[in-house]
Amino acid sequence: MNATPDYSNVGPGILAFLVVAAIGLALFFLIKSMNRQFAKIQPRDDKPEDRQNGAGE
Repeated sequence: MNATPDYSNVGPGILAFLVVAAIGLALFFLIKSMNRQFAKIQPRDDKPEDRQNGAGE
């Protein structure tokens, strides 16, 4: 009887799947949060006539 295990069919397993799933879930929430922060940004009004009149400073 040979008690040596056969390592040729060993896969990544459930732990690797859970790690990849957690990273994917974290990425989803980070992108969702980033989109909310970008939506809050208001573009500057850089009109040349405002600079000449001294407004905007």
